[in-house]
Amino acid sequence: MEGKNNGKIFGGIVIIGIVVLAVIIAGVMLTNQMGKTSYEISEEDATRKLDKLLRNVSVTEVEPRKAPVDFSGSDLAASLPDISQYPLTVEGQGDVTIEIFASPEKAGTGTDGWMNEAAKAFNDQHNRTTTGKTMAVSVRNITSGMGSDYIVSGKYLPDAFSPSNTMWGTMAVSNGAQLSLEHGAERLVGNVAGIMLADNMVKTLTADHGEISIETITQAAMDGKVSMGYTYPYTSSTGLNFLVSSLYSFDSDDPLSDAAVSAFQKFQANVPFVCYTTQQMRGAMSSGSLNACIMEYQTYVNDPALQKEYGFYPFGVRHDNPIYEVGSIGSEKEEVLEAFTEFCLSDEEQKLAEQCGFNQLEDYKSTEPEFDAATLLNAQQLWKQEKDSGKPVVAVFVADVSGSMAGDPLSRLKISLMSASQYINSNNYIGMISYSNDVQINLPIAQFDLDQRSYFAGAVQDLTASGATCTYDAVLQGVKMLREAGKTIPDAKLMLFVLSDGEVNMGSKLGEITDIVSALDIPVYTIGYNADLEELGELSAINEAATIDADSEDVVYKLGALFNAQM
Repeated sequence: MEGKNNGKIFGGIVIIGIVVLAVIIAGVMLTNQMGKTSYEISEEDATRKLDKLLRNVSVTEVEPRKAPVDFSGSDLAASLPDISQYPLTVEGQGDVTIEIFASPEKAGTGTDGWMNEAAKAFNDQHNRTTTGKTMAVSVRNITSGMGSDYIVSGKYLPDAFSPSNTMWGTMAVSNGAQLSLEHGAERLVGNVAGIMLADNMVKTLTADHGEISIETITQAAMDGKVSMGYTYPYTSSTGLNFLVSSLYSFDSDDPLSDAAVSAFQKFQANVPFVCYTTQQMRGAMSSGSLNACIMEYQTYVNDPALQKEYGFYPFGVRHDNPIYEVGSIGSEKEEVLEAFTEFCLSDEEQKLAEQCGFNQLEDYKSTEPEFDAATLLNAQQLWKQEKDSGKPVVAVFVADVSGSMAGDPLSRLKISLMSASQYINSNNYIGMISYSNDVQINLPIAQFDLDQRSYFAGAVQDLTASGATCTYDAVLQGVKMLREAGKTIPDAKLMLFVLSDGEVNMGSKLGEITDIVSALDIPVYTIGYNADLEELGELSAINEAATIDADSEDVVYKLGALFNAQM
C-alpha cells in the first residue's frame, strides 16, 4: 500500500514538474514577444518567408541597353514646378496688392496660420496708399528653401519673402537675388530652433554631462547613446541651422575644417536617416525609432504630447522670421509692404503671435555667429558629400508598368526618374526592376558610374505599360536583390523606391509582406502617380520612409529633392 502511495506521489510530482516546465517555457516565449507588434518576426523567419513567397513569382531578366546620359538638368531649381502647385493661402483684392512667400509655420492653418490671419485682418481695414488706392496682401505658403529656389532661379518672384531665419536671405543674395530689408523687418515674430530629447535621455545625458547642449547631444549620438534625426538642410530652416551649428560645435574657429568634417562624419555614421519631411520625422519619433530630433519651439509648445515626453534644448541662430522686399517692386508696393510690416509689429498682432506659440524663449541668444553665405553654401555641399559617412547607398527602383500606368503616368515616371537620377552620387549602387503581371529585372545592382548611368537610362527609356499590377511581388524581389548586394558591399544602406499608381490587383498582398519588410529593416520610399496614396503610405510607414504625391507638375522637383536627401 505504501509503495502504491509513493508511486502516486512520484507520479504527481512528475506531472507538476511538467506543468511548471510548460509554464516556464510559455513565460519565456511570451517575454520574448513582449514589446513586439503583431507582425514582427525574426530576420531568419523573414528570409525564409521571402524565399517561399518568391517561389510563386515569375521573374525574368531583361538584356540591359546603354543610352546617352544627359546631365543638363542637374540644377534642382531648374525643375521647379509651376507656382500654382503652391496656391495662395490668402488672396488680396486691393488696387495695390503684394504677394508674400511665407514659411509654413506661419502661413498654414490653426496655430501655424498667424500671418494668414494678420493678412486677412490687414485686408479688412481697406487701408489706402498716399494716392488713394486700396492696399492688400496675398500670402503663399512655401518652405523657406523652396521659396529661395524660386527667387534665385527667377522662375517666380513674389514681392516679399519671409523665411524662418536670415540664412536663406544671406544665401539668396550671394546667388544673385535682390533682397532688401529696407521696407521690411529683420523680425516679424520670434521663434527658436531646438533639439527635442526624450525624457529618459534627458536623465542619462544630465547624469553624464551635467548640462545638455548641441555639443553634448551630438557627442552622445557619436557614442551611440542617442538615436538622432534631423530634416533636409536644402529646404528646412531648422535642418540647415542644425547642420551649420553642429559643424560650429565641432570647430568654432573653422566650421569647415578637417577636424569639423571628421567629427561630422562620425556623427552622421550614427544618424539612422535624414528625414525628407517633418512628418517623416514625427512618424519616426512616435514609433520609437528616434529619441532625439530637431524642431521649432513654436511647434513644440503647441503640442502637449511632445511637451509631456520630450525636453526642448535651443540651438543655433534665432528663427525670427524676417521679411524681405524682393527686387524693385515700385513705390506703391513698397508702401503696402511697409504698412503691412508695421501692422504685423503692432501690439494686437504680436499678442496673436504669442497665442500661436511665437515670441516665447525671448531670452535665448545664439552662441553661434551669423554665418556668411560661403559657410552656409559650403556646409550644404559638405553635407551632400559626407552625409553617408563612407557608407554607400544601395537602392533598387521598382517601376510600375501595368496598364493603368499607360500614357501620361508612365511618361512622367520616365521623365522624373531620368531627371532626378542626376542627384544620385556616383559612389552609390543602383538597380531597377519593373512589374505588371510578373516581375522583370531591368538592371542588376552595380555602382552608379557612367556605365551604370547609361544602362539605367536605357532601362528607363525601354519601359512600356500593359497588364495587371503585382506591386508587392516586385517589392519582394527588390528586397531580395538588396539583401544579396548587402552581403558583398560592407556597411551599405539599403533602400527601395516604389514608383506606382498604387492599384494592386494581383500577387502578394500588403499584409503578407509587412512582417518581412519590417524584420529586414529596409525603408521603402513610395512615389505615387495620380495614386490613392493610402496603401503606398502604409508600405512606407513600416520603416519610417516617406511617401511622395507625384502629381503632374512637381514630381521632378520632389523626386530630385528626395534623392538629394537620401542618395
